Amino acid sequence: MSLAERRIAFIGGGAMAEALAGGLIAGGISAVQIRIAEPRPERCTQLRERHGVAAGADYADAVRDSDLIVLAVKPGVIPTALAALRAEDLDLTTPLWISIAAGVRLASLEAGLSSEARIIRAMPNTPALVGAGATAICGNARVNASDRSDARSLFESVGIAWEAEAENLLDVVTGLSGSGPAYVFLFLEALIDAGEQAGLPRNAAEQFATQTVYGAAKLARDSDSSPAQLREQVSSPGGTTLAGLAALDEGGFREILTRAVAAATRRSEELGEDS
Repeated sequence: MSLAERRIAFIGGGAMAEALAGGLIAGGISAVQIRIAEPRPERCTQLRERHGVAAGADYADAVRDSDLIVLAVKPGVIPTALAALRAEDLDLTTPLWISIAAGVRLASLEAGLSSEARIIRAMPNTPALVGAGATAICGNARVNASDRSDARSLFESVGIAWEAEAENLLDVVTGLSGSGPAYVFLFLEALIDAGEQAGLPRNAAEQFATQTVYGAAKLARDSDSSPAQLREQVSSPGGTTLAGLAALDEGGFREILTRAVAAATRRSEELGEDS
């Protein structure tokens, strides 16, 4: 059975759940195969109207008879949500469970569901909201090749997916791509401010900075050249780019990014120890 034939449930109807549901539907999966459990009535109405999916407040209704269940609630809500499911007359071992709750370890999910459950933990990032996400996945010992394929297909509907060989690598992914959009947004803010301070009108600085970051990222993604090679291609000897890069090197640009990723990775590890 392929993902296109699965009955899919989401526990939690926030922005990421909506992005994933929307990505699945855009990829050809019927909205009638998707159910979303969300306690806010107004949010359920939005999801039904925007995507044609079934949406209601009852977790058990969404989970019952589903083949794949995405845990899309905040990490602090996971224990309560899983306790509520255990209290119902539900089969928790047959479906594939996929959790996008940041920092909640596979061991914690097994304890909350069942040691027999097939569980995949995933770390997506916010660009998934515009179909440009980057997600790492890692499964427990019970998942099989078909489960992994389904998980990859789910997250590839909103970007790219990569399978980690060990769960601890998800902490590094969190530090790099999970938190990475914020680093890029900060860089973008600073680039806009710098352009304005150098004399550009604010709106022009915003347009040029945003398009430059977007274009550079797209070029790096689509080109056969490495980022280092692309950088060298625009760095003419004695030119403007080398002058700017020298200033970045003097300010410790690379070292600052290294420290940022390391700090976010450590914090992810700490959150996981508390889960």
